[in-house]
Amino acid sequence: MKKPPTIRDVAAAAGVSVSVVSRVLNPESGPVAPAKRETVLRVIEELAYRPRAAARELSVGSTPTVGLVVADLANPFFAQLADRIVWEARSHGVQVMVMTTQEDPHLEADSLDTLLDRSVAGVIATPTGANIEKWARLQSMGVDVVFVDRTIPELGNVDVVSIANTDSARRATEYLLSLGHKRIGLISGPVTTSTGRARIQGYQSAHEAYSVSVDPQLIRDVPFRGDGGGDAVGSLLGLPDRPTGLIVANTAQVQSSVRRLIQRGVQIPEDLSVIVFDDNPWTELTTPPLSVIRQPIDMLAVHSLELVLGRMQGKLPSTPRVIEVNADFVPRSSCSPLLLTPSR
Repeated sequence: MKKPPTIRDVAAAAGVSVSVVSRVLNPESGPVAPAKRETVLRVIEELAYRPRAAARELSVGSTPTVGLVVADLANPFFAQLADRIVWEARSHGVQVMVMTTQEDPHLEADSLDTLLDRSVAGVIATPTGANIEKWARLQSMGVDVVFVDRTIPELGNVDVVSIANTDSARRATEYLLSLGHKRIGLISGPVTTSTGRARIQGYQSAHEAYSVSVDPQLIRDVPFRGDGGGDAVGSLLGLPDRPTGLIVANTAQVQSSVRRLIQRGVQIPEDLSVIVFDDNPWTELTTPPLSVIRQPIDMLAVHSLELVLGRMQGKLPSTPRVIEVNADFVPRSSCSPLLLTPSR
């Protein structure tokens, strides 16, 4: 990783003393000749220098600040994740600056610029999958980055904390296959995200293990925002050979998907066996209660905060770490063997 420029680098490139650079950065500390000030400001821009205020806070014992960039606070999964990270950070005496991208790469780019300007020492983020150059620049400036829930393959030097997405989707699919279902619909997140790709991969590998061919028409990758889950359900139900099982592996689209099933009068599990990703209070209160992949949000929060603090304090080796935590499959009465489905 490229070493971030220091105040000494700026002074050397500008041909001035460190104290002059310090006065430019802190105008109240003393005067600087206009020509020298312009030169220093130009070099600061050229070197992309950022005074690491947050890093200095660590060394002097003041309260450090970590940036938290989450995809969508309207998504219960990310809302709970953010809440838990803030709670954990508070217990470590760390402040958190929370920002949301609303799954928009442009908003994400603006957020990264803001975090650089605020000189945070570390960032925990659920990336959109875009802005690779900006993420790399953030690291090159010496900011420690940890991706949580998602990753960007092109950035192999970033620590990652996620659930075992491929395994979770495989287990859910194998459960339905073991019940005799051979046409299983899958509603995943966008294939532009690592979670979307991994869950589709798990779905496919389960079919391979059971020697059941995969019908591409049964796989629907939809955006996290909007009503794509409901639209995907309507499309799947409209197939000439409609599915007998359904996995909603897009946590943001679970409510939309289930709502459309109810609106269409689908009987669960008589007409359709259903498994959804993530466990919310309402998933157990539906009739029937929904089988779920329960994601260990607390563990995601704990591991991601421990990693970013370890990096900030220089306690971890330079090799990036990838931590996968297992999710629990909780079978409930929304699934039944295909042989017990009278309409089939």
